[in-house]
Amino acid sequence: MYGVVLDSEIDVVIDAAGFSYSDQWGDQSSLELAQSAARWRKQGTKVILMPQAFGPYTGKRIRKAIRRAVDNVDLVMPRERTSYDYLTEVTGKRENIRQYPDFTNLIEGVIPEYFDRSRYGVCLVPNYRMVDKTGGARSRVYLPFMVRCAELLRENDAKPFILVHEGANDRWLADQISEGAGGLPVLTEDDPLKIKGILCASYATIGSRFHGLVSALSQGVPSLATGWSHKYQELFRDYGFPDGVISVDVSDNELAEKIGRLVDEQANREISESLKQESAGLKSRSEMMWNDVYSVIDRCHALVD
Repeated sequence: MYGVVLDSEIDVVIDAAGFSYSDQWGDQSSLELAQSAARWRKQGTKVILMPQAFGPYTGKRIRKAIRRAVDNVDLVMPRERTSYDYLTEVTGKRENIRQYPDFTNLIEGVIPEYFDRSRYGVCLVPNYRMVDKTGGARSRVYLPFMVRCAELLRENDAKPFILVHEGANDRWLADQISEGAGGLPVLTEDDPLKIKGILCASYATIGSRFHGLVSALSQGVPSLATGWSHKYQELFRDYGFPDGVISVDVSDNELAEKIGRLVDEQANREISESLKQESAGLKSRSEMMWNDVYSVIDRCHALVD
């Protein structure tokens, strides 16, 4: 784009968008991917779409774009079953479409020196996408929901604190939750490895940031989540804990019951052990995914040599 490197000089494109190609984000990203993938195919560039969420696709333009994109990429990896189904409903099942879990589950976090386990217990991780991507009643009740969670955690002496996972909007939410719950510690950390370390060192988490939840679940940290797309339900299903996903309009009694189980010592330990068992299998799948990625790259190098 800026002339630093010519497009024709690129051997491999690795796309780690996370969640861009969907009705929820509009047509533009999918249209750009389709156009670029076709151009890259002509010039011999290998294209890999790393594990990410896809779909749904309802409009004619976005369906045509996704079909054209998949026609021209070497490997596309939906992160879970719903994304796989959304994708293959448009393209049909193909050899270059392979389902793999989120690959960040292999990364180890770093616990910062300032993190005090005696002060910080259950981590709340807000996400502004729950405000600007849900709309209507769900958008309006998200902040009160998080405040309710914080208050219940306090009642259970669970030492709740808030972690800003990313961005100024998340910081605004964190401050609002803290104020609404009578003042909770708010941690802001720029180092993603330390963010993961904080989550892994927490007793439990309640959040809406997808990769924050991956960081917790993959290390066996019991978690509850509320989300704005299918990827949250699928993530918890992959980890064998579908009951961990709750709605923002959940009743007070049900929320109190779920949080009570989350902070109960025996239940917390049982959930943690189950999560670790599921995580081992998912990490093995991620290793297999990297083998497929390296295979595509090796084919590119063979052509260059």
